[in-house]
Amino acid sequence: MVIEKIDTIVVGGGQAGISMSEHLGNHKIPHLVLERNRIAEAWRSGRWDSLLANGPAWHDRLPSMKFPDTDPDSFPTKEKVADYLVEYAKMVHAPIRCGIEVRAVRKLPGRAGFHVETSEGEFETINVVAATGPFQRPNLPPLVPETEGLLQIHSSAYKNPEQLPRGSVLVVGAGASGAQIADELMRAGRRVYLSVGRHARPPRWYRMRDNAWWSGVLGVWDATVSGDDTENVPIAVSGVYSKTSIDFRRMAEKGMILVGSTAGHEGGSILFANNLKDNIEEGNKGYLLSLDEADAYVEYNGLDLPEDPAARVILPITSYEKHPVVTLNIASSELTSIIWATGFSRDYSWIKADVLNENGNPIHSRGISCEPGIYFLGLPFQSRRSSSFLFGVWHDAKYIADHIAYKKNYLNYKSST
Repeated sequence: MVIEKIDTIVVGGGQAGISMSEHLGNHKIPHLVLERNRIAEAWRSGRWDSLLANGPAWHDRLPSMKFPDTDPDSFPTKEKVADYLVEYAKMVHAPIRCGIEVRAVRKLPGRAGFHVETSEGEFETINVVAATGPFQRPNLPPLVPETEGLLQIHSSAYKNPEQLPRGSVLVVGAGASGAQIADELMRAGRRVYLSVGRHARPPRWYRMRDNAWWSGVLGVWDATVSGDDTENVPIAVSGVYSKTSIDFRRMAEKGMILVGSTAGHEGGSILFANNLKDNIEEGNKGYLLSLDEADAYVEYNGLDLPEDPAARVILPITSYEKHPVVTLNIASSELTSIIWATGFSRDYSWIKADVLNENGNPIHSRGISCEPGIYFLGLPFQSRRSSSFLFGVWHDAKYIADHIAYKKNYLNYKSST
């Protein structure tokens, strides 16, 4: 059996893997990127048809290349993002092999490096970078039994309103995916129930600047949180309306039915927690705090950015907050579909080494694992809040590539005596 040998193997050909390849190439470290599907496959098949990037083109990109033929203040389509990553991979000469699934990584006994088993053969390598990102295994809470006969899909499987059977729809989750999908369904004429849990609701546009700009100058993207199980709080933001913030109370004005966190199922009904008002008010509180911080920044730095008093208008509480819906009968509400916008969990079961904690999350320091030679890239808060985003992963990739090169210098040492 022929075993191919290479210094470093990067698992995953999305934004993390491509970023990793760029920096490894800069260090002239021989490497391969193994991708089980196509480059940036998640952007093509793991998103709904109408999705736009959540940040403007000038911001949500990798540093070495701008979006071609694109208004920098526009929000690219998902296909344009995927095409951008394909072109970026060509630009940096990333050695990507598609259609190869990595099935197991094991430490080589008695010597440095790892044995990598794939669907297309075997490899030996000194380093393995798990660049599969934070969106691996869709979370589908087992709260509503299949015997109810509902179509239940994860947001990653949702494509468009025509995909769903006639009837009412429950969307569970009030982050970017849940809020945008619920809005699209409502505008398509569906009766939509939106289950609103804990979330952050940043201003989309304030004082002539996009939220991406404010988050940058105010240090939001640089925020750090320690802990291997740290996750990003769901962010209710959209690129569909380039100067309009997501506002759940305004969505209710237009016909959205708001409920609290989805809690369970009993006797043909779906149960919700009585926390809708608290969740919305916490989101509004954070929203107003963001405006306060922006105002303070403008004043402190003497910027010529016009005031925006209309942005501070908070709508009155809705009837759904005053009289919360805690039970939804499936039959009487004509509910036929549930879309679970409930995030993802990570799956590193293919790494046969003691590098995960009891929750299956990597034990690491800025992506450097407790097993020398195994690295992780694209984790939430890997080094800062931006780590798992398109515009942030490149910087963590550089840190890991620098570490690999640093370690390689020691391994290549040969004594002159």
